[in-house]
Amino acid sequence: MSRAARLTLDPAFTVGRVDPRLYGSFVEHLGRCVYTGIFEPGHPTADEAGLRGDVLALVRELGVTVIRYPGGNFVSGYRWEDSVGPVDERPRRLDLAWRSTETNRFGLAEFMAFLRKLGPDAEPMMALNLGTRGVGEAIELQEYANHPSGTALSDLRAAHGDKDPFGIRLWCLGNEMDGPWQTGHKTAEEYGRLAAETARAMRQIDRDVELVACGSSGQSMETFAAWEATVLTEAYDVVDHISLHAYYEPADGDVDSFLASAVDMESFIENVVATCDHVGAKLKSSKKINLSFDEWNVWYMTTSQEEAESNPLDWPEAPRLLEDSYTVTDAVVLGSLLIALLRHADRVKIACLAQLVNVIAPVMTEPGGPAWKQTTFFPFAEASRYGRGEVLDVRVDSPSYTTKKYGEVPLLHATAVRGDDGTVTVFAVNRSRTDELPLEVALRDLGPSELIGHSALADADPNARNTLDDPERVTPHEVIGTSLADGTLKAVLEPLSWNVIRLR
Repeated sequence: MSRAARLTLDPAFTVGRVDPRLYGSFVEHLGRCVYTGIFEPGHPTADEAGLRGDVLALVRELGVTVIRYPGGNFVSGYRWEDSVGPVDERPRRLDLAWRSTETNRFGLAEFMAFLRKLGPDAEPMMALNLGTRGVGEAIELQEYANHPSGTALSDLRAAHGDKDPFGIRLWCLGNEMDGPWQTGHKTAEEYGRLAAETARAMRQIDRDVELVACGSSGQSMETFAAWEATVLTEAYDVVDHISLHAYYEPADGDVDSFLASAVDMESFIENVVATCDHVGAKLKSSKKINLSFDEWNVWYMTTSQEEAESNPLDWPEAPRLLEDSYTVTDAVVLGSLLIALLRHADRVKIACLAQLVNVIAPVMTEPGGPAWKQTTFFPFAEASRYGRGEVLDVRVDSPSYTTKKYGEVPLLHATAVRGDDGTVTVFAVNRSRTDELPLEVALRDLGPSELIGHSALADADPNARNTLDDPERVTPHEVIGTSLADGTLKAVLEPLSWNVIRLR
């Protein structure tokens, strides 16, 4: 057994409050995320609108707070007008991003109805097409969606069956415009100018909209940091957030580096913050640009690319794409990425797990059949449920291990959140694949006197997963032996585990 990892929790040392939108997700017209995912008329659980009741129940349990829509790469070819009005009059279109045919049977009104069915805590995050379209189309969509009445587009919305405005406050100014793969890819100068022009026009309609500019599609992009600096030099005063996207997989079977993926995520966040603040300093602005990590997940991208290259260009409807089946190892990495986001809650105000259903998702469905939870469902749901309040500044003293990609990395990755009700929740990952990790937590002036419980997601088989045939193979379990006495919490973290320890 390794020597104990230690940390101290003190209410005087905090990172910042958790914005509930940190627990967002993403619905893109990609693969089966929409069709036979959230929307399947004729399914045994479907409601009158064709929304799957079993999926709605799981998404509510997941605790999603904001949902980004309709892309993703899809949005750079999106014509919003195709997605409104009578369904039988909507045009079929080629989707260049995912080499599919889009039927537009599910569109803007259906998405807003889906959010209403989820409940009042689910907020829309609408992405705009700044790839093949521009300022005019953006403000037309804004008018259609949000203006109360008395104009051509607001009255058209009412004629389509939605008298009340949708009230969309949060908008993405395009998607991954730094990426050569993006339809309508632009240079930083081109995009920065377009983003600023779009933002100014949108604020002429509503000065209180909240706007996200496209940052880099990954820290490894050749234009990283220079892209952010150039875009923000153009748009700093008219946007609120800049986006970050990151996906992780065990490259070349390097599981030890994969388990340390949060090292890269935290570096990415800190480098973007530094770039934002540098631009703000140059502009002599007191404003702070916050971060929207609006695409993140474990994604076996290498496999997906191989599948895409081997597929014929036959433009199928809702093909099975990017349907990764997640293991316990993947779930532990995802939990660690959640910890990274929480550890930077002072600047990361929005985050979207990509995606919600079927496509690299925590929820899977079978057409006409059941829906089930992937292993990654559990860390997200537990973080969303218990990770609300003030993030405490956690400094870890932990034994380490050596990785090929990141060098020496602590075995323990952890954070803690103090809820407004006085509870304290410790989220902790043991990255060791073989050894238990003792944990000691000193509770300074926090006053918790009772251990509510300690649950863990771990398994003797690191490749265990939930499937259609065995949907409950992996679930969290209670850990015996964790104690709280004399202001010290003591626990033993199982090898390769995600842990939630709650104190009252």
